[in-house]
Amino acid sequence: MAQSMNSTVDFVIKATSFHGLGVYGNIMVGNNAIEFYNERNPEDYIQIPWTEVEGVAAEVIFGRFIPRFAVCTKESGNFAFSTRDNKATLRAIQKYVPAQNMVKSPSFFDVIKLGLGRLWRMITGRGA
Repeated sequence: MAQSMNSTVDFVIKATSFHGLGVYGNIMVGNNAIEFYNERNPEDYIQIPWTEVEGVAAEVIFGRFIPRFAVCTKESGNFAFSTRDNKATLRAIQKYVPAQNMVKSPSFFDVIKLGLGRLWRMITGRGA
């Protein structure tokens, strides 16, 4: 069984980790780290200390609904999660991650708009 990095836990909720295949478990937000533990295999876990967290990117649909969020780390890459209540989870994370490091990720249409703008600039010769 894995040892928790947190001495106090602020928030626990059922979650899905999208690191590889979808894995069901629990997310714990505590004073030292954000931790994900698999329901079926306690040895399958993700522990991200707050010192390693670079930022959090949340996907927002229709200006209100948050289907998933990603925790961006300095060395290990990005870890995507979805919980039963993503807003409450992000509020708990907000206590430990500065507001300027919590961002809204670009939507599908934002990415298409940026790509078309770059394509237009390449065609007209106004930049790269």
